[in-house]
Amino acid sequence: MSDDTDIAKPIKKPKRVLPERFKSYKNVWVFVEHEHGHVHPVSWELLGKGRKLADTLGCELAVAILGGTAPEVRALVDEAACYGADLCYLMQSDVLADYRNQTYTVGMTELVNAYQPEILLLGATAQGRDLAGSVATTLLTGLTADCTGLEIDPSDKSLLSSRPTFGGSLMCTIVNLATRPQMATVRPRVMPMPARQNGRTIRVIEHPFSLAEEAVVTKVIDFIPDARADKPQLAFADFIVSGGRGLAKPENFAKVFALAKVLGAEVGASRPAVHAGWTDPERQVGQSGKTVRPKLYIAAGISGAVQHRVGMEGADAIAAINVDANAPIFDFANYALVGNALELLPALQAAFEKRLAAARARQGAAAQDEGAR
Repeated sequence: MSDDTDIAKPIKKPKRVLPERFKSYKNVWVFVEHEHGHVHPVSWELLGKGRKLADTLGCELAVAILGGTAPEVRALVDEAACYGADLCYLMQSDVLADYRNQTYTVGMTELVNAYQPEILLLGATAQGRDLAGSVATTLLTGLTADCTGLEIDPSDKSLLSSRPTFGGSLMCTIVNLATRPQMATVRPRVMPMPARQNGRTIRVIEHPFSLAEEAVVTKVIDFIPDARADKPQLAFADFIVSGGRGLAKPENFAKVFALAKVLGAEVGASRPAVHAGWTDPERQVGQSGKTVRPKLYIAAGISGAVQHRVGMEGADAIAAINVDANAPIFDFANYALVGNALELLPALQAAFEKRLAAARARQGAAAQDEGAR
């Protein structure tokens, strides 16, 4: 029989020390993603979070804007100031008029090497993911993708990047202790949109772009807008009604659509419901689907696993319907309706129809009174 001294003890890992060449890196940067004069909202959302990170570190918040020589690109600088940026690194060239991985990777790499940011944030969009991976590889630095939380470690001022892992069953926090910049991508609607502050001033540093068009492998032949008028716009919906495996069979999703129609809401779904083929994959809410931030989120027959939670917990109000009183979703829902969703969905539909009809009647009567005056 062995004594206590024979019991294996965990090995204490040595503390990593940041190499001397990276200690001069400072400031928080946000890459401003734009297309034909329109900024993707995730860029402004990241500025809201970036402002908090920069304030914690006691440094400046900067934006990196790459684009063509059209006036609308320069106009984005003032927009960035309104959302909290102190400094703008502006790179304009006709070669950068349209996003191409090669040109933007070269441009961002040049900016990072020249001005040395400590933190670089990008949106986890199709463009942001494409660019972030290339830039991180070129710079030989770390990248945490699809983060749901960003904070500063008070002990060493490093960036704590949180994201779900193992299919959404666990949350992990990743720290880059060996290289700079610390890079992360964040999905749209994960961070709240900051309040716009008109009249803020911003410093601008213009940096030339070195790559000639002749050296670019890909060429832009035409621009074809993404026609999504008939697709769910979950990320920007104010009201969402979602269904899960608790609805039992695909035809019961009609009850979710019926309630959503009354509310003028979008229809969402959990991953099990989508994987079962009950509804369109475009409607999936969660870590492997859409991240949403509506005013009201109604979850019918959804247990509330971490994978789904990270996609909708930013809603202003969450109403959950589940027959299991111990379902995890009730731990963070604002309103808990314990019962059969197949019975409660029609009841909610009738109640909302009655309430909305009464409201419309009052509005009509008020308009008639106003007209009579």
